[in-house]
Amino acid sequence: MPLQALESFIDVLIIGAGPAGLMCGNALAAAGGIKVRIIDQRPSKIAVGHADGLQPRTIEVLQSYGLAERLLREGGQLHMCAYYNPSHAGGIEFTIRVPDVTIPTARFPFKIALHQGAIEDAFLDSMAQHNLIVDRPVKPLAIELSQDHEQLHSRSSYPVKVTLARLDAAIDADKLEVIHAKYVVGADVMIRHLEGHIRGSERLSKLPWMGIRQITYGASLTWFPDTNFPDIRNKAAIHSTHGSLMTIPREGDKVRLYVQLSEENVAEPATGRASKSQSSPEKILEVARRTLHPFYISPLSDIEWWTIYTIGQRVASRFSVEDRVFIAGDACHTHSPNAGQGMNASINDTHNLAWKIVQVLRGWANPSILRTYESERRKYAKDLIEFDKRYAALFSGKPRTSDKQDGVSHEEFHKAYKTASGFTSGIGIHYGPSMIVNAKHQHCAKNLVVGQRMLPQVFVRAADARPVEIHDLLPADIRFKILIFLGSVEGESRLAEINAFAQELSSSNGFLQKYSTGGQTSLCTFDLTTIVAGNKKDINYLSVPQIFRAHWSKVLLDDTDVTGSKGGGAYERFGISTESITFVIVRPDGYVGMVAPATALDDVHEYFASFLLPRHWSSRL
Repeated sequence: MPLQALESFIDVLIIGAGPAGLMCGNALAAAGGIKVRIIDQRPSKIAVGHADGLQPRTIEVLQSYGLAERLLREGGQLHMCAYYNPSHAGGIEFTIRVPDVTIPTARFPFKIALHQGAIEDAFLDSMAQHNLIVDRPVKPLAIELSQDHEQLHSRSSYPVKVTLARLDAAIDADKLEVIHAKYVVGADVMIRHLEGHIRGSERLSKLPWMGIRQITYGASLTWFPDTNFPDIRNKAAIHSTHGSLMTIPREGDKVRLYVQLSEENVAEPATGRASKSQSSPEKILEVARRTLHPFYISPLSDIEWWTIYTIGQRVASRFSVEDRVFIAGDACHTHSPNAGQGMNASINDTHNLAWKIVQVLRGWANPSILRTYESERRKYAKDLIEFDKRYAALFSGKPRTSDKQDGVSHEEFHKAYKTASGFTSGIGIHYGPSMIVNAKHQHCAKNLVVGQRMLPQVFVRAADARPVEIHDLLPADIRFKILIFLGSVEGESRLAEINAFAQELSSSNGFLQKYSTGGQTSLCTFDLTTIVAGNKKDINYLSVPQIFRAHWSKVLLDDTDVTGSKGGGAYERFGISTESITFVIVRPDGYVGMVAPATALDDVHEYFASFLLPRHWSSRL
């Protein structure tokens, strides 16, 4: 008699508890009211090694979830990058030292270096506060997506069926489980190899990779070094006639090395694939010593962690199927570790996806909004792959010397990295036009680029003159943030304009009423903050109409703090007039979705109507 598998029904199943899966799980759990489960086939979490770098934009994202301060405290910080190149004496010599992050709008103008396990711990602890724990060791065996049109398009259906196996089950009766889910997020590459169908006869494994697998090998190891290399506590990119090397200072006194290897150091003769059986920490260190000559480097203790890899750049042909099954992170893009993009791309994949799933599940948004996950993140992944191809080729290329003039020069390598710094830092990511990105009125806030993340800026609270960073008022809490730049509030004509606008915005036909779910703050679709151009010594914030100050802390001034060292100049910096009223609509993920003058209120209505559902729809669900 066949075993009867346990069955359950949930909103979202997350497969894989790496950075992408944990970001997704934490975001869904923090949103509240979502039945979510996250599984991983590993019996325990990562303790050491793996990825170890957070880019400036990722730090901003983590700050929006309340996680950045812990990581800033625990991790190392990369502020400078040193370059070394071949010397005439046969070894390497110092070339130049430059800021590692060159984007002037970065709130955190540095990178955090901390092992992946510690970063995942921050997610795990946050999830636990919301009663979500990773279920391990659990392995998915099969996935099946319903082919019934009505099920696929019903908000109340559970069209995805996933069969799970509990790897530590004591008896067979406890081993199998069947999950019926509204949505599945595959954050582990293994999801592409599951048995079962997702569309007709198509399997996830049939979603083809696009890209190449380069025959370039490398290794990374983490250790406590003894060295006279002067830039061991800075990021350093080293090109020598013996190969290339990158050093990353880590938390405490640890250092991560990325070492270019030749095929003979790492590849299996029969397959050409990288294999740890063909190498060892000692072999890797020997290559590193030759590359660093005339400087010495030796371990002070045992190597904490090491691995080898083959560099390849690939992106999946699709990131979703029927907007019910999504893949994220390593399941949909792979690239070299040298530019520090893997974990950051994975975290930002599901940061982009999670709020959209929540809004659909709550009945706030039309399911069509889910299509923007693939259009936004796949475009980013393709751009990442193209950058990584160029960067990996430069990193592993032979350096230019007096005997090899066609080699890679320092200037060429540094220029490529600096040119792409907006992209690699994550600060310059730009999502294209869609239902949630509308640049029709870009001219009214010309320096707040629609589709890019909201710029950081210090304002002063009108009620108590306390300086506040606008990013800290944009938490990742599923709500759209409506920043209303009222301009100057001086003069009768301006006050009349502001009061008339307040009445229009309060209308029962306006978007605030049409899409508001009312009640508690956590259930509000929108969060309004008002920004006035004025002096903290003169402004009475109570003169601002009530709709613009739901709480005393919601009125800000574009002025400096009492020391004169923080804040001020935002209107000019953003390209916003102080003589008119301007909307800046910030999406739940911190990206500017639209800017518009108050005279284009109808366009703002149309923007929200293109993806949000009216209040009466929400009440039915």
